Amino acid sequence: MGSSNIYYLHLILSSFLLFTFFPETVHGSKRCYIVYMGAHSHGPSPTTLDLEAATISHYGLLASVLGSHEKAKEGMIYSYNKHINGFAALLDEKEAAIIAKKANVVSVFLSKERKPQTTRSWEFLGLRRNAKNTAWQKGRFGENTIIANIDTGVWPESKSFSDNGYGPVPSKWQGGNVCQLDKRPRSTKNPCNRKLIGARYFSKAFEATNGNIISPAMHTARDFEGHGTHTLSIAGGNFVPGAHVFAVGNGTAKGGSPSARVAAYKVCWSPTEEKSCHEGDILAAIDQAISDGVDVINLSVGGRQVVTAQDIFTDAVSLGAFHAISRNILLVASAGNDGPAPQTVVNGAPWIFTIGASTIDREFRSTITFSDGRQITGGSLSVTLPPNQAFDFILATDGKLANATIQDAQFCRPGTLNRTKVAGKIVNCLREGNIKSVAESLEANAAGALGMLLENQQKQGKTVSDEPQMVPSVNYHSRGRGPTPGYFPNSLSSHNSNPSYYDVITATTPPSPTPSLTVKLSKATTVVGTKPAPVMASYSSRGPNKIQPSILKPDVIAPGVNILASYSLGVSPSNLETDRRRFEFNVLQGTSMSASHVSGIAGLLKTRYPDWSPAAIKSAIMTTATTRDNTNRPIQDAFDRDLANSFDYGSGHVQPNLSMEPGLVYDLHLIDYLNFLCASGYDQQAISALNFNKTFVCKGSHSIDDLNYPSITLPNLGLSPVTVIRALTNVGPSGTYNASAKVDGCKITIVPNSLTFKRMYEKKTFKVIVQASSVIQVDKYQFGEMIWTDRKHRVRSPITIRRRK
Repeated sequence: MGSSNIYYLHLILSSFLLFTFFPETVHGSKRCYIVYMGAHSHGPSPTTLDLEAATISHYGLLASVLGSHEKAKEGMIYSYNKHINGFAALLDEKEAAIIAKKANVVSVFLSKERKPQTTRSWEFLGLRRNAKNTAWQKGRFGENTIIANIDTGVWPESKSFSDNGYGPVPSKWQGGNVCQLDKRPRSTKNPCNRKLIGARYFSKAFEATNGNIISPAMHTARDFEGHGTHTLSIAGGNFVPGAHVFAVGNGTAKGGSPSARVAAYKVCWSPTEEKSCHEGDILAAIDQAISDGVDVINLSVGGRQVVTAQDIFTDAVSLGAFHAISRNILLVASAGNDGPAPQTVVNGAPWIFTIGASTIDREFRSTITFSDGRQITGGSLSVTLPPNQAFDFILATDGKLANATIQDAQFCRPGTLNRTKVAGKIVNCLREGNIKSVAESLEANAAGALGMLLENQQKQGKTVSDEPQMVPSVNYHSRGRGPTPGYFPNSLSSHNSNPSYYDVITATTPPSPTPSLTVKLSKATTVVGTKPAPVMASYSSRGPNKIQPSILKPDVIAPGVNILASYSLGVSPSNLETDRRRFEFNVLQGTSMSASHVSGIAGLLKTRYPDWSPAAIKSAIMTTATTRDNTNRPIQDAFDRDLANSFDYGSGHVQPNLSMEPGLVYDLHLIDYLNFLCASGYDQQAISALNFNKTFVCKGSHSIDDLNYPSITLPNLGLSPVTVIRALTNVGPSGTYNASAKVDGCKITIVPNSLTFKRMYEKKTFKVIVQASSVIQVDKYQFGEMIWTDRKHRVRSPITIRRRK
């Protein structure tokens, strides 16, 4: 090593130990600039000498501009010597311009101030790590609450599940030291720890159905799908700085209850590209979680569609959830991803907390610019094409193979695109999946396309999905009822003679060839503070509730669109076998993500109020939810931008800060659910079986409508008045609450309409008398609300009625 190199190394070791920090402030005329030089030549596994050599070269470049080694020492802030090649330094504009002209320098730019943005969903919900009086402070970050996640397992090495700073496992944990996780090669650490306190897998029902196709090496709770790691980290993951996907969404990942203890129960397996979660395994996992002493169960798994209330006893999730609430454990489940069609909501039993999906105020945007001057803004995680270079554009139906049908080619299904026609172009594919649509880009890539435009079908509305596609891609919606903030109402497919894919879905002859166009794709950028938000996700399953129309479902909505959280390194971000990429974080969407958010909020409430029943926790979240967006207007539906209603969002969008102090709650206990089953016509013997096999006698005085639920739904209202009974329990200071209610076309009378509470946990009953007028259209639902308030607390319940003849 030459004397010059030794000198630089001496500077590094004595002054910085490879990293030095300066505040991001102006030093005279100098400011912090980043000098980016691409990737290092030393590869992904650098040695110590590699790191030293990279830093030495950075000092040499800086010294050549500043004039001396001493000035380089003063000006250097960071040396990026591992994977990113470059450095940060204090420079003035002239010095920055000189460095920018140097060989091997890709770019020089100001280090702009940014605020943490991942997952942005918790900031959108009003939670700040160091702010006072938020749900995190009041709920002590979910400290020592135990959240179980029944899903695809867990990637234990994720930083979201590190136990740094955690004390002993809570004594209430009864799961022992069972950790059915294989250790990684060369690892001596137990995969479970004081954060991830247990992990089990359940596969017997799956294997009994499909044969023993799971190899012995795969008999582990380790997550090879990514979904379980993602949902568990949303519910109870640590604060993890530096989270991003393709360098977008940069910020700190965290769960709703970041100090909770978590346990993973793997029930979903993947014999093909589709995950399979058998009810026998799910029920076994719920049973085990109850035995283990968990506080909250997150089940981000869609249930099967039930047709009648009698199906409760043949639905494993409904049964498992009932046993959980009987042991004071709340089960939170996804509402399903089959919207926007009505009556698609699943997990609809009244003792399940059923969660729909909504957007947040963050978008990952990319702009599509066509050669005729038109632009469309869509969603994208990464576009690596040169932003100022135009590429030929082609519709998938114009680029199909001769033997491929239009119906298959429009979705870019495997083996449908002609490489001769598509290679080197941007191809437009129709989005097939509501939640995941990455297979289209696989076919586009196989055909040699340089990029892809992914066009929503009509049923997907205006909810765009940002996914780690195999080629640079932008997802956009086309036809709408008018301009949408951030989007253009007319897509290429509805422009001039270009056929809309909506028109060719049933076509029997190929459409006319697309006029010759070129297209440019801008790099994906993170945009925060978008309005309106939240908006109902078009795919979120909707009510009314088939299992029991008198129970409003979903219960609430929570963030579920383009949520960035931890991911498994055991699978590619696209879940495609040919995809060799591996990410620590990924962006997913669905009511699975929404349920996980609510499980995190429930964990905070359980820490703050350890003696509360599951129903009280559920009520606190429901009655403090909002039906307005960040423009203070009613929440819209992304499907058509019409106003959403209670069948879309239930009680509304969650507000965790308000849920910590709900004032009053609608409480329920085991006997209330048993009486509900009696009123629903269930057999007394079956009900007694749910009552720990103790004989339960049904009494004829109970009505389905009188279940003390935080919402009121009357689907068979005539012109005669109907009386509904409810009870409120005081969980705040003493005070007087006054009631108001309104449903268009109805007369609502509340008796009494004023309640005074003098002590904590005092309970008071009231009646709600509903009378429909003849002006209400028969068989059409009407939506309204009932509010109790003491001017400090606002306890809101949605009222939904349908007039029958």
